[in-house]
Amino acid sequence: MPKTTKIGLILTLSILLIMTGCGNKSTKPDTNAGKNNTAQEEKDKGKKDATSGASMAKYTPFDELKDSYDVVIVGAGGAGMSAALEAKAAGMNPVILEKMPVAGGNTSKASSGMNASETKFQKEQGISDRNDLFYEETLKGGHNTNNKEMLRFFVDHSADAIDWLDSNGITLNNLTITGGMSEKRTHRPKDGSAVGQYLVTGLLKKVQEQGIPIFVNANVKEITKRDGKANGVKVLFTQHGEKTIAAKSVVITAGGFGANMDIIAQVRPDLEGYVTTNQAGSTGDGINMIEKMGGTTVDMDQIQVHPTVQQENSYLIGEAVRGEGAILISSKGKRFINEMAARDSVTAAINKMPEKKAFLIFDAGVKSRAKAVEQYEKMGFVKAKDTIKALAADIGVPADQLQKTLDSWNSAVKNKKDAEFGRKTGMDHELSAAPYYAIRIGPGIHYTMGGVKINTNTEVLDKNGKPIPGLFAAGEVTGGLHGENRIGGNSIAEIIIFGRQAGIKSSEYAKTSK
Repeated sequence: MPKTTKIGLILTLSILLIMTGCGNKSTKPDTNAGKNNTAQEEKDKGKKDATSGASMAKYTPFDELKDSYDVVIVGAGGAGMSAALEAKAAGMNPVILEKMPVAGGNTSKASSGMNASETKFQKEQGISDRNDLFYEETLKGGHNTNNKEMLRFFVDHSADAIDWLDSNGITLNNLTITGGMSEKRTHRPKDGSAVGQYLVTGLLKKVQEQGIPIFVNANVKEITKRDGKANGVKVLFTQHGEKTIAAKSVVITAGGFGANMDIIAQVRPDLEGYVTTNQAGSTGDGINMIEKMGGTTVDMDQIQVHPTVQQENSYLIGEAVRGEGAILISSKGKRFINEMAARDSVTAAINKMPEKKAFLIFDAGVKSRAKAVEQYEKMGFVKAKDTIKALAADIGVPADQLQKTLDSWNSAVKNKKDAEFGRKTGMDHELSAAPYYAIRIGPGIHYTMGGVKINTNTEVLDKNGKPIPGLFAAGEVTGGLHGENRIGGNSIAEIIIFGRQAGIKSSEYAKTSK
């Protein structure tokens, strides 16, 4: 059986599992029901807060569904909503179809921020940055395997994407830094909070203000075509059965396959058993549909493991915590890596340790600058103590060694030189303001760099490198931009930059379509 056929069968089975509640292997039954109610209620409150923006939204009722639209957009994450807004601005009549009960996708889980260079906010804050430097550091982070044409377009349009968001009331003017970068180019909300929910809430508000219909529980199963051109979709509504919707162009922004453990086990058997930070809808069905249309894929075995994931809840602890000054220690209380190295390097260092776990250590100053920590506290991930000695006892590491590690680190910060591991960024503040905090972390599947091939017009390419007429794609469903390793903060930039481009180019095509 051909490999693509196998993947298609796996995708179909996995989607069925998701729909019956069995597809997310990282979900564990609650064996402590009725115990520790207060703590559990606080954790549940935290989880609700993390998704409340999209959950409380009012979506378009089914009886308003039309038989045809100018542009059909599959997937209501950041890329899909950006595409819809640009299509509407171009005079089109777009629709968004989302298979999950709420909008947001993996975008809602993003934490650190959005990378961009030569932005107005950098200039306002005296940060000197260059597109060429952003390009070079991203290429280095991807081990020189990135699609260079895509990468060039990406960095050169990053500042404009920040401006576009700002013009839509989504202001990312709080700057920090992520691993593999040398300048503060990771843009966050003003208060330093996690970028994902802020972005989803802002985009969803604009989509609804523009009167763009957005249907949830709408599982697109197939892209339809005529004479080799995409001309609509077949969609299965949870309560209303299957419908065929015609379109002049189709945009796939359905995300990656980071929650599909069957595909991951096939393309990367070494990752079997890892937890995943991905939302349950990230099953790769967009890739499957595009392959059936003649599209091709790239880098499917390139799957990013994030080094700092809270294991019990499969919850990402954002890179901004390290960017604001946190350090990583082993169970012996010692640092073991430049915490701001690229994600694959930090992951490898953690995996070399027998326990394959580590602790993030930080102080009240880091907490005040990285607002996402408040969410981690609500979810019960954070240990907090007034002294280093008490914190060491709480997390089970030698107190004398932890104190020695912090003293050495604070000296490095003061002297602006990390003699141990050569860290050069995220060293603006000492860790000396009580209380002190720790979060136990380990590696988890986070992002799928592989996906369908597109060009800078977001046109889906066939095996001969030619565009499939009427078919566009953007976001994690696509591959090539990041190469073998994605830099933190680049996924949010990708979905906005290429999501917008997909909306623009699909509209241009729709205007000429007969």
